[in-house]
Parts: sequence; C-alpha cells; structure tokens
Amino acid sequence: MGIITTDNLVFEYIRRDENGDRIGEKRAVDGVSLNVEKGQFIAVLGHNGSGKSTMAKHLNALLTPTGGTVLVCGMDTRDEDHLWDIRKSAGMVFQNPDNQIIATVVEDDVAFGPENLGVPAEEIEKRVTESLRAVGMLDRKNDSPNHLSGGQKQRIAVAGIMAMKPECIIMDEPTAMLDPIGRKEVLETVHRLNKEEGITVIHITHYMSEVTDADAVIVMDHGKVAMQGTPREIFSRLPELQELGLDAPQATILASELRGRGIPLPEGILSISEFLDAYRALPAAYQAEDPYKSIPEHIEESVTALAEDEAPLLELEHVCFTYSPQTAYEKKAVQDVSLQIRQGEFVCLIGHTGSGKSTLIQMLNGLEKPTSGRVLFRGEDIHERKYDRRALRSKVGLVFQYPEHQLFESTVLRDVCFGPKNQGLSEEEQRARAEGALKLVGIAEENWNDSPLELSGGQKRRVAIAGVLAMHPEVLILDEPTAGLDPQGRDEILSEISRIHREAGITVVLVSHSMEDVAKYANWVHVMDSGKLLYAGKPAVVFSHIERLKKVGLGVPQVTEIMRGLYPQEKRPAMDFITVEDAVSALCPKR
Repeated sequence: MGIITTDNLVFEYIRRDENGDRIGEKRAVDGVSLNVEKGQFIAVLGHNGSGKSTMAKHLNALLTPTGGTVLVCGMDTRDEDHLWDIRKSAGMVFQNPDNQIIATVVEDDVAFGPENLGVPAEEIEKRVTESLRAVGMLDRKNDSPNHLSGGQKQRIAVAGIMAMKPECIIMDEPTAMLDPIGRKEVLETVHRLNKEEGITVIHITHYMSEVTDADAVIVMDHGKVAMQGTPREIFSRLPELQELGLDAPQATILASELRGRGIPLPEGILSISEFLDAYRALPAAYQAEDPYKSIPEHIEESVTALAEDEAPLLELEHVCFTYSPQTAYEKKAVQDVSLQIRQGEFVCLIGHTGSGKSTLIQMLNGLEKPTSGRVLFRGEDIHERKYDRRALRSKVGLVFQYPEHQLFESTVLRDVCFGPKNQGLSEEEQRARAEGALKLVGIAEENWNDSPLELSGGQKRRVAIAGVLAMHPEVLILDEPTAGLDPQGRDEILSEISRIHREAGITVVLVSHSMEDVAKYANWVHVMDSGKLLYAGKPAVVFSHIERLKKVGLGVPQVTEIMRGLYPQEKRPAMDFITVEDAVSALCPKR
C-alpha cells in the first residue's frame, strides 16, 4: 500500500439557488483510484474545473468523500480521530496564499505549524531559517505579510509547509504568482526535499515545464483520470493533451513542429538540453545555417511601436510610491518611474516578484496616489482636486491579481452586471453587456447563476475579467490574468483580449510572469526591478538581454534559450527569436 491511496473516490458539491435551497449536485471527482508510493514526485495536470483541486483537498482530509475511500499513511480520512495525524503527515500549499497566512510577521507565520506540532524552540528557529532561505525570503522574515506582493506571499506559504517537514507535500498551483526564477527556486527546493529527505510530493500545476522531472504524471478531465504515465509518455501524446485543453513545454512543441516539416527529431523531447542534443545530432542536411547572421547589427531600442509624436493616453512623470512612510514598515515600492502608454498599444509590464508592478498599475487608475510625481490620463493630472476619478475607472479598467478581491455578488451574472449598473445603464443593457462578456471569456451559461465564490480559481479569474470588459473600457489593465488558468483557457483569454485590442482599439496593459505570453502578444515591454524602470523596448529586443533579465529574477522563452544554445556567439544582435513560429522558420533549412 502506498503513502496515499484512493479507491473509486467520488465527490459531489451541493448546488443551491439564490435562496439557499438545494437544486442539485455537481460531481467534481468521479471514480478516481490512485496509489502514490512513498518518496514519489507526482505531477497532476488538468483543465480548470477538471477536479484537480477538489481531489487534492481529499488527500489531507479537508474534504471527505461522497463515495469511495481515501487513505493517508493507512488512515481513513473519514475517521475524525485521525484528522490531526493526517494533516500532520500531508501538508497542503493552497492556490491562494492568503488562505493560509495568519500571522502579522513572516517568521511567526512560518513558525506557526512547527509550534503546533510541539517542535522544540531551537529546532523551530532552524527550520524557519532554512525554509525562508530555500524560497528566497529570509531577508523579509521581519516584515508583515500584508506588505508583500502576491508572489512573495506564495513563497511564505510554501515555506510554512516546508517548516513542518511532513511526509507528503500537496501543492495546488504554488508557483502561479511567482516570477520565472522564483518558480525555479521553489521547484528545486521541493525536488531536493523529495530526493534527499524522501518527502512525497503531489504537485498540481498548469506550467508544463514543471512536470518534466516528475516520476509520474496524472491528467484529469471532468473528474476522471484521463491519462497516466511518465512525463515522456504523456508529452509524446501531444494531440491528446491539446484536446484536453493542455499544452507542453516549448521545447516539446518546437520538436513536434519541426518533425511535422520532415526534420527527424525524436518524440517526447522534454527540455532545452534534450532538444539541443537531438538537433546537434541531426545530419547536416537537416540543420539550418546561423539565422542570427540575417539580423541587422544595430536595432533602435528607443523606437516605440507607435508614432513618437502621438500624445500618450496614460503617462507617469517621475512617480514614487512608499508604503507606510515614516514608520518601521516603510517600503519604497516605486522609485522615480516615468513612462508613456499610447492609444492602441499592447504593453506588458514584467519584473521579479515584489518589483513594484502591481503598485504601479494601481496608480494608473487612481486606486493608489503617488507619494510624489504625477499620473496623467489624456494629459490631465488624475489627482487634481476636481478630477472625476470614478469616471476614470470606467475608462481604465483593472483586473486584480486575485479575482476573489473583486467578486462579491450572489451570482456570476449579477457580479458582471455590477459595473454596467454603476455606469447608469438600463437592466436590459446591463444584462446584454454581462452576457456578452461572459461568453467572451468562456464562462458557460450553466454557471451564470452559480455563486462566483464557489468557482475554481481559473473560473473566478475569467469572471473578474468579464466584469471589467462589460464596462467597455478604453484601457484594460490585467494583473497576472492567466495565473490559475489552464493552457487552453490562458490562450483563449489572451487571444480574445488581443482580438479586442486589434478590432476595438482598446489599449491593454498586461502584467505577466509568462515570458512566452509576453513574446506572443506584446508590442512594447517595460521591465521593472526593485521599484525602478530598468529598460523598455520591443519584445524581441528586451529578450535579447538574457543574462541581464536572469539577474533580476526573470527569464526568456524556452525557444530563445534554444536558439542561443544552438548558435553561440560572443557578439549578439540586439534582437532575438522569441516564439515557436520564429524558431520553426529559423531552423528549417532553406532548400
């Protein structure tokens, strides 16, 4: 028997109407049988609503089965006498860190679990230090969690579970809000715990590159196990994965695309290094000449995507922002930032966790007022006494990092109607706007009367986006809109936002930690580092600075690293290959 086993696990949510009366059930997990051996690293994939999170909550008895059984270290999760021992054995890292952070000081929060387990004080101090160092947050141990960014909070949540040293760690999208280097650090830490201390890991994720080193992969679909196998076995079945709304690492997709063009690369390539080895081993006739030779040596980094003489729509002039000034918690979040956003641009804002991105965008529609400097919309200072900031927020819509922060109505439809209602539209117009926005983001009509707070994390994010789109804003600002979304949902949302951007001329400001999304959609990128604007440019120019980006906690698309690995040069052009399409075109030999 494994450390965790499920036998025909079934779980049904009870559905209720607006009055709280029961109207039916929704089966979230449907006959799942698993056997997880001690010391395994299991990755779980699945589209939003596939049942992953619901299943995970059964593995440490947060939920009990409607049918079937779950055993953790031989203990039945339905036995209340064993709940304490089960949760001590199987620690859970939630999708939203606010759900498990309770203390007012970071180190106290990480110490909370070990204290409740009766761990001696000296050992607690050692564990707290080790855990915080492992997730790169030791220098913030005396801070209040309320002063941390979403990604930093997520690191603290992971550290809190690590400090308890459970036999099994269950992680539900723990890296969703982390920057690329942060994701890498957390995953390396968890893998080290798995290999060196034998801790069993069950890792739920939508980042395909995070599962390539797992012992096994489980793919869920509509509450059932749809696929199961090693990472290589799973990613060799790319069409099946895509039918389930999933994806694969860029190295895998690039190899598949080239194979479809007659280049004999093996199936199931999982990583950059595997791709490089396989491509280099090809006969010379299948290899392309150095494509970097065709890139001009001098690229103007200062030229914006639109005309320089066009007046900016939004502008920051020497903006600074300090949290809790003149107190012990004083923190300079934004320092002397000046930037312009023009009508019709698709701008991406990237930076490491805590670099000031979220603070900066909240100043764009007046939710935060700069400590110094000015914010201008169409040339007007939005903090002048007579300026109508309420009207501004209908024109400059913001989707927050956590959708739960802006969902509050009893049903999805009513929540999305809230913005149009405040704009003074008729009930008929409100409903038409809301229905159109919900269809646009892919929320099924059967969910319109559900409580938004009962939806999955990814569905909540879609509803939050719909609520802003229903107001028909001139500027749409999105803070990590794809965090928590499955690959298909991510592509659908961003594709629709891109379509709206093109067809309606709406200006988009996107905060993202996905370098692949930035490469695909942005026409201009601003890079933040420790509250300052590091530099800006077109995506292909920004991603040519690989080493500089890595130094500030970021990364580049996998295909960019692949191209650099295949064609190493001392002197580089200030432009790079950043999408799969770029790489396919470059790597197919010209015959």
